[in-house]
Amino acid sequence: MLLSLMAAHEQQRERADNLQKKSDELYIENLRLQVQVDRFKRWYYGPRADRLSTALELGQMLLAFGEEFDSKPVNKEDLPADEAPDESPRRIRKSRGRRNLENFGKLPVQEHVYELSEAERACPCCGKQRKEIGADESWQLEYYPGHFERLHHVRKKYACVGCDAEGDNPRIESAVKPAAAIDKGLPGPGLLSYITTCKFDMYLPLYRLENHFERQGFRISRSTQSIWCGDVADLVEPVYRRMIERVLQSHLIATDDTHMPMLAKDKAIRAYMWVYIGDEDHPYNIYDFSTSRNREGPINFLGDYDQVLLADGYAGYNGVVTGNALVRAGCWLHLKRKFVEAERTAPEIALAVVESVRALYAIEHVSRALTPSERLKMRQEKSAPLVAALRDRLDRWKLELIPKHPMADAVNYALNQWQAMTTFLEDPAVPLDNNASEREMKRVVINRNYVQFWIMRSSLVSSGITALESSLRQFSRCA
Repeated sequence: MLLSLMAAHEQQRERADNLQKKSDELYIENLRLQVQVDRFKRWYYGPRADRLSTALELGQMLLAFGEEFDSKPVNKEDLPADEAPDESPRRIRKSRGRRNLENFGKLPVQEHVYELSEAERACPCCGKQRKEIGADESWQLEYYPGHFERLHHVRKKYACVGCDAEGDNPRIESAVKPAAAIDKGLPGPGLLSYITTCKFDMYLPLYRLENHFERQGFRISRSTQSIWCGDVADLVEPVYRRMIERVLQSHLIATDDTHMPMLAKDKAIRAYMWVYIGDEDHPYNIYDFSTSRNREGPINFLGDYDQVLLADGYAGYNGVVTGNALVRAGCWLHLKRKFVEAERTAPEIALAVVESVRALYAIEHVSRALTPSERLKMRQEKSAPLVAALRDRLDRWKLELIPKHPMADAVNYALNQWQAMTTFLEDPAVPLDNNASEREMKRVVINRNYVQFWIMRSSLVSSGITALESSLRQFSRCA
């Protein structure tokens, strides 16, 4: 009897343990799903900045309280005897009138003078001619759209008539014509510049340019425009290679990547575009294309580069750093983003990390105007203690959290990237984040839906043209 009761008790305990384990797993799964839902909501409806939702909710409450408080009337009996409520509305200074176009000295001016005819100058009273006593002036802004023109090149030929009459070589020579951007090609340099600027700088797809040209009286098919883009890429490729050489001479290179579609035989496949940004002494932005996101892309581009690489936590960069003297620097905003995304699961941890990162940026804001040596000294004196305190808390949180907890993923991300995150404490040239390269990748994202070229050549070549000409456009924008 006793043995059967003990066996039944043991079974009940095992069942309770299994139910508790299942309950814990469901709880963790619920947290993960909640994090995913919050992330999707933020992508579709929320702000782009990585802010804590609890802080936003508190700010909304304070804003509503302030609006309600301001709407309440002021009781005059609550004010001191010598003070009266200010009931005059708050006035906002606004610039009155429109901008004076006379001050825009860089714009060309066309002057239109309007005069009375001789018959209109006659005085209706005495019939004598009225004299000019002044003028009323006004300005107007006008736009004249571009237009096509045919350039007729005529190369005159010259020969020696005397030598020809005596049967000798007449020494025929033609006048020199300026070299064309495309040998024996139809487009002039201005037309090529306009097409590539619209395509890679204003992100205008070629089929829209085709319609635009047709409205102006001369239709240029998108396939022809695409071939011309490739010809321009061949023309400026030496400049692109030189820019790569300059970037690889930088002490610090910031990099990021994004996916982009590439036309294939059956359907579009996912390829990747990378950006590499040089330092202040080598201010060039280079775009590079690869068919996959593995480490071969950065390895082929960086080659023997052995300075500092600033990047996010993508594991493929580990293979780039391994086996050489290259130093990896991390992005603190990526670390912050991990904790913001998991905020709902552990708000107190997310708040502590966000406050620590905010304190680091406050120090960076002050040290921005300092010399490199002074900035490094300030980082070691003020930033290093904050980083050390955050590391202690991360170690403690790792022990407290369940391994599959969503916030544990954020903690593990920070600990795995810790060596890269602390590089800025030893090198004053390393910034806290990788925002510079992420901003440049936005240009690729805007143009991503129109990267395919309507030409009879491989999509791999077309994507390389996109990388090359995007680099040149960014260089011309900064020049």
